[in-house]
Parts: sequence; structure tokens; C-alpha cells
Amino acid sequence: MIGAVFFIFGATGDLAKRKLFPAIYSMYREGKLGENFAVVGLARRPRTNEQFRKDVCESINQFARYSIEEDESCSSFAEHFQYMSLDINNVDGFKALRGLTEELDEKFQTGGNRLFYLALAPELFGNVAFNLREGGLLETEGWHRLVIEKPFGYDLPSAQKLNTQLRQVFEEQDIYRIDHYLGKEMVQNIGIVRFANAFIEPLWNNRHISNIQITLSETVGVEERGGYYDHAGALRDMGQNHMLQMLAMMAMEPPSRLLPEDIRDEKVKVLRSLRAFTSSDDVRANVIRGQYANGETEGKALSAYREEDSVNTNSTTETYFAARVFVDNFRWAGVPFFVRTGKRLPAKTTEIVVEFKNVPDNVYLTEKHELEPNLLVFRVHPVEGIHLKMNAKQPGGEGSVIPITMDFAQSSVVGMNTPEAYELLLYDASRGDSTYFTRWDEVAHAWEYVDKIAAAWKETTEDLQLYPAGSWGPEGANELLEKDGFKWWPVHGQE
Repeated sequence: MIGAVFFIFGATGDLAKRKLFPAIYSMYREGKLGENFAVVGLARRPRTNEQFRKDVCESINQFARYSIEEDESCSSFAEHFQYMSLDINNVDGFKALRGLTEELDEKFQTGGNRLFYLALAPELFGNVAFNLREGGLLETEGWHRLVIEKPFGYDLPSAQKLNTQLRQVFEEQDIYRIDHYLGKEMVQNIGIVRFANAFIEPLWNNRHISNIQITLSETVGVEERGGYYDHAGALRDMGQNHMLQMLAMMAMEPPSRLLPEDIRDEKVKVLRSLRAFTSSDDVRANVIRGQYANGETEGKALSAYREEDSVNTNSTTETYFAARVFVDNFRWAGVPFFVRTGKRLPAKTTEIVVEFKNVPDNVYLTEKHELEPNLLVFRVHPVEGIHLKMNAKQPGGEGSVIPITMDFAQSSVVGMNTPEAYELLLYDASRGDSTYFTRWDEVAHAWEYVDKIAAAWKETTEDLQLYPAGSWGPEGANELLEKDGFKWWPVHGQE
């Protein structure tokens, strides 16, 4: 069992309420946390311990996987929680925090183990790290780990600056850069399906696969994040992290050992093998950017992006992008990876479609039947599972061939109450397993790749395509595949 003090910076924020407190409670209910733990909530606004504990229990009642039964009180769990109002720029506050932490170490026998979770804006990471050191919070014999949220910088130079600051205080092995998509069950299942099945791995290459499609679609607009989003855009918000991480999981080679560093080494090799864009014309030929305009869904009118709160009325920020990506190594040479993500699309889903090459033309069956290609689909969200599409004889037909599907639904095996991504990742960080966290060189290679796209977009806005809110994005995204003879395959929830 884990014994540690968890520090939640930004404890009054939405992430803590919706994800972190419920994750800690699930770990507690499942016996991953015993009684030797404490949680210190930190934020600027004043709160008493009683108010904070009430907030935690309300968060659990509303968002946790496990409900609190009528005969069970949240109070025994909440007794492990303390609150402290903290100005993160004032080192004296950190010295006071050290005193509180030493009391909790003694009370809960945590062995000096400390996990610092920074649910804060990235520009604050450096100051917090320095003040943790100056405040004496790292002076114990236990382990000290820093968990930080995306975005890790705005581009490669800002990410390098941020990393330099953190490395002055923490070793790389103690920095856990969280990407919650890597905590999703079906993303983690990609490697198992690939490397544990003898009938799949031999086909996992350019001789048998024609293309791979990664879709991450959202139905919502920018909501209350207009100010942030207008500065970031879809490329930085989703492309640099979630999309490239899922691509790396699909394309990586089998690791030599099932150790975190060996697995992350293989992902880095993929990111290093991405075909770089050589010019602005090259970017425009392979990357489509769009922005949602006025539209409707189910008869409800939807505002254009430029009409959203805190968004510049002349904004050219992309809310959608699609790209054709190539991994130039021996296994994947010539196979396009098509990625797309966007806001105000018709369905909220994350899926990865592997399209296999079809059987040769003008041979058995293909002379009389137009056979569809085989598909292997990883459904990541909201439905978790694996979907296999293959050709078979139509029952009762006279030799007719039709596509059939075989489905594995995660919920039908493990139940609907599957672990949430933040729960899995928080547990991994607590026990020192960095497999599904991004290492610095992964971050750097990803920024290097997307920075070339962003630089080309700065030169002109002529290639920005508007698409109606509630549609599947700009027409250019379809044309991107059509010129290679492919099409976007329907995803879950798409009619």
C-alpha cells in the first residue's frame, strides 16, 4: 500500500473537484491506499478544513466511481484531508506548509514520501518548484515526485525554459508529465493487443496495412476557455500531446523489456522518425485547418467560434485540424497516418481505425464481389472496446459476401465501473511507474514537429477553412484522404 502526503495545488479548481478527489477516493476504496496517507489542498482562496472536507465529500458524491453507501460516512476518509491557503510566490508560506506536513508525516506515518500535483497554469510551475525547495519540503528521506498537467509550454523554446526550471529542483525521473489519454484503458490496451497476439503482430507493417486513422472529436465549443483556446488552438491543445502520443503507441516497436524507460524509448524513436515538413507548401499539402462557423445540431442554433466569449472577433485560431503524417522507418514507410481533431463536431468520440490492404483484385471472389477492407478499431471513448470488421458469406444468400463485425466491449467484461484515467495515472505516479507519462525528449520532439506547422500557419490565413458547427469539419479534410484513394471511416455515434 502507498504511504505518502499528496499536495494538490489548485485544490479549489475544476480538475481537483471532477477528477483528483474522486481518483483518490477510488484508490482508497480499492485498498491501494491504506490509512497512511494525507492530502493537503492548496489554493489562494480561504477555506477551513471543515469547508474543504465538505467540498471533497460533495465531489465524491457527484463524480466518483464509487458511491458512498447510506451506512458509510465520508468523514473517516475526509479526515485525511487538510487545507491551507497559500500564495505560491511567497516562500514563507511554503515554510509554514513544511510545518504542517511534518505534523501529517508523524500522524499518518507516511515515511516522508511526497507527491506534488500542480493543477496550475504552466507559467507557475517553476516558482512552485523553487519554493518547494527553498521551503524545505524536499528535505526528507522519502521520495518526492512532481506531477504536472499539460500544456507543457506553448512551443519548443518555452517548453525548454520550463524544463530547465524544473530540472534545477527535480530529477527527470521524478517529473511526471501527465497526459490523461495515456491513462485510458483502451490506449493502454494497444500495446497488449499488438504484442500479445500472434495473428496481429506479423500484419502490423506496411506490407499489410494501408493507412491508420486517429479521430478525437468533440461536440462542445470552447465553453469558458475562450481566452486560453484562442491563444492555443487545436494543434497545441490536442495535436502536440494526445494525438501524437496515440500515434506513437500505434507505431512503436516492441520494447526489449517491459520497463517504463524501454517503452518510452520506443515511443521516442517513433517521434524522431516523423517525416518533417520541409516548407510551408508542404504543410498546406498535408495539414488542413478549420474553424467552426454558425451551424446547428438537432434544431438548436450554434454560435460561430468568433462569437464565443473571450474570443477575438477576427480570430484565425483553428478549432479543427487534420493531418497526413508519415513515420519514415522500416516498418511504416509509405503508410499514411491520418489524424483529425476538432470542436463542434456531431459526435464526441476517440477512435483509432487500422485499415488493412485488400486482397488482390481479379482473384477468387473479388471478380464477382466488391470486397470491403478489413478494419481493426480501438474505441477509446466514450465506448471502450475493440471492433473487427471482416468479410463473410451472407446467411441465406447465394454466395453473397457482406462485411460482418466482431466486437469486444470493455464494459461487458469488467463492468461499467472501470477505472478512470486520472485514477490509474495517479496510482502509477504514487508507486513510481512512469510508463504512461511523457518524458522530456518525447515532449521536445512533439513540439519540434508541430512548431513547423504553426510557423507555416503564421505566414498566411488563406488556408483556414470555415465549417458549420455540428458538421464533420471542412471539406479539405475529406480531400486529404481522397487524393490517396482513402476515406474517413465512420466512428461511433456517426450516422
